[in-house]
Amino acid sequence: MSNVAEMRVIIGDKDDEAPDRAEELRILEALLFAAEAPLDEKALAARLPAGIDVRALLLQLQQEYEPRGVNLVRVGGKWTLRTASDLAWLLTHESVVTRKLSRAAIETLAIVAYHQPVTRAEVEDIRGVSTSKGTLDVLLETGWVRLRGRRKAPGRPVTYGTNEAFLSHFGLEALTDLPGLDELKGAGLVDATMPADFAVPVPSDDLTLRDDEEPLGPEDLDLGLAPPAERSEE
Repeated sequence: MSNVAEMRVIIGDKDDEAPDRAEELRILEALLFAAEAPLDEKALAARLPAGIDVRALLLQLQQEYEPRGVNLVRVGGKWTLRTASDLAWLLTHESVVTRKLSRAAIETLAIVAYHQPVTRAEVEDIRGVSTSKGTLDVLLETGWVRLRGRRKAPGRPVTYGTNEAFLSHFGLEALTDLPGLDELKGAGLVDATMPADFAVPVPSDDLTLRDDEEPLGPEDLDLGLAPPAERSEE
């Protein structure tokens, strides 16, 4: 066979192999793109022609995707397409999720607002029922209720109060702007049969700890109870 013929055979062989490998990469790419979860090499190999070196194809595809906006990454031994890490910020979406407070949370919030500083036991005494830890946790997460300090009493219970976020959300300039007894009656929020000597407490906006309170200590900080450093003076 002449040298020219040999060259044609070699070139022909390369031309015959190239489309096959390109097709295998296309299949692999399609499988990864359509997958709802990362795929392992065994699952990918099952969809490709027998004898294919899946790992080699994946590494090649990974290299091709490296400079793109989408990268091929390995997660927990499986492969998946992910947004390039340096572009993730473009796809960040922030939204406000509205969550309805339970009746127990609303009652507890009202008691904290009007009676602060108040302990959990005092909240339960006013409500007449026990208050779950989860109820107070929800109010702390909203940012409307904060931990003030600890009561100077047996057990040193934590005292709760509201903060600026509470005032901002309800459009109050100060705690003294909270509805009084007459306003609550007018809104139908107070039963007309309430005792004649019933009075609505007038909360104070003074953030200073009272004589019967003491600051949260280092042990509270370890338990994640203490407020952020910038609010520690509250």
